[in-house]
Amino acid sequence: MLNQAAGRETGTDIAHLRHVPRRYWGRYVSAGLILLFLGFLVDASAHGKIEWRFVGQFLTVPSILYGLANTIIMSILAMALGVVLGVIIAIMRMSANPVLRAVSLGYVWLFRGTPAILQLLLWFNLALVFPTVGIPGVWEARMVDVMTPFVAALLGLGINQGAYSSEVVRAGLLSVDTGQYEAAKAIGMARLKALRRIILPQAMRVIIPPIGNEFISMVKLTSLASVIQYAEILHNAENIYYANARVIELLIVAAIWYLVIVTILSLGQAQIETRFARGAGRRGTVS
Repeated sequence: MLNQAAGRETGTDIAHLRHVPRRYWGRYVSAGLILLFLGFLVDASAHGKIEWRFVGQFLTVPSILYGLANTIIMSILAMALGVVLGVIIAIMRMSANPVLRAVSLGYVWLFRGTPAILQLLLWFNLALVFPTVGIPGVWEARMVDVMTPFVAALLGLGINQGAYSSEVVRAGLLSVDTGQYEAAKAIGMARLKALRRIILPQAMRVIIPPIGNEFISMVKLTSLASVIQYAEILHNAENIYYANARVIELLIVAAIWYLVIVTILSLGQAQIETRFARGAGRRGTVS
């Protein structure tokens, strides 16, 4: 009452004013444009020259499922090779040995600086430079027989991934407090043992999220192996539509399977990140 009386005296009484909710015109316009665009896509899909029955028909044919299995196998093996190389290169990068540092810098510079598809083609055509491989007089084989599409894809994708993984691992190692290194050194622990037992376990909380993203990217990156005739899902889809001319339908089939794999991996990544972040949350609460 006193406030209202004071407001009347000063001429600033706002009790008679009506509350008007704020209008978010930008949100309304953007939402409307998005709905119009989605409607356009639905209409185009419904009236375009897409035979959806062929999408369902070829979704589970043996050739597509075989390509799907090859995609998953190549993703796992290439990522495993990339992570192992990444850890080794990251440790070399942080070494006091200038030769090891120079080698690691050269590795990252070379394989991050050239396209992955170019590396795949170089590995696949290595027989043009080295016709044979082996130890003369002991064991020799033709490079064209050794460097199969599977081997070329594994080396090309895995070694390329190692350059990116090394930077992720190095960032994780640098995130660990220097006191941890000093404490391990103070108790007489060797450098490699300290990395394995103390530093790397703490760095995993920083390493896991980007490595998970790299794994998801690897699934899609395996599609590049189709240029060297590796029978992954896109290559097999191409072989089918070369025969029946159902190009869009087979590409949609490949896209569906890629989305399924990526969705499953994304859910798994979220669970792993939650598990590793749990310990950090407890430490933050105690401190």
